[in-house]
Amino acid sequence: MFDRYEQFKKDVLQMTKIDLNFYKENQMRRRIDSLATKNGCTNYEEYTRLLKQEPKKFEEFINFLTINVSEFYRNPDQWKLMEETVIPKLIKDHGNRIKIWSAACSTGDEPYSLVMAFSRHLPLSSIQVMATDIDKQVIEKAKVGLYNEKSIAGVPADLKKKHFTKIGESYQISDDIKRCVTFREHNLLKDPFLKDYDLILCRNVVIYFTEDAKATIYKNFYDSLTNHGVLFIGSTEQISSYKEIGFTRLSSFYFEKVL
Repeated sequence: MFDRYEQFKKDVLQMTKIDLNFYKENQMRRRIDSLATKNGCTNYEEYTRLLKQEPKKFEEFINFLTINVSEFYRNPDQWKLMEETVIPKLIKDHGNRIKIWSAACSTGDEPYSLVMAFSRHLPLSSIQVMATDIDKQVIEKAKVGLYNEKSIAGVPADLKKKHFTKIGESYQISDDIKRCVTFREHNLLKDPFLKDYDLILCRNVVIYFTEDAKATIYKNFYDSLTNHGVLFIGSTEQISSYKEIGFTRLSSFYFEKVL
């Protein structure tokens, strides 16, 4: 029987440094219970022992917990607005050296999409993206830069032809694009936020967090931005208190910091 969830949360925090208190409980418990049952466990104590004893099961749990669903140019209309309006505005306000942070970057689809979007306006030598995620496994996958056909379906045809090489049934992103991205581990719920960024992308991640956690994260993003910096969020998200935080809304999913 899956009870004693409070103790399980403490065990997870000790093992992973991930605080489940920040996640919506009913949703998270359903996902964890399903995975534990799949692994033959009937309660949290058994599952905790399994995670401590089996490194592969522990890595599986981390991957399951950190919800890695991503694709290139997800929601194309928003990327069209990025290329036609947001990037020219950022260059006008900040010059040709734009500081970019892709938070909760998952397997690298979004930071690499950012590089390609900016490449229509700037030389690759001027583009640098900091990409962070809590999950070291997906960061390693992102560094490899190998994707299936579904992942890259949204990439504009000219960029796909220019920056991807077909290898078997997969597609390898070019080293020229990879060189523009630096990957590192970062926990949005625990670690200090990066500072002085002109553009921050964080999409379809905070929907899994509590309202208090969301408010804290969005405030931290605001503090991380330069004046006239822009936050790009996901199509499933909204910042209901954006005015109170200090943002001006450029569109449904773009928010500008204006001092």
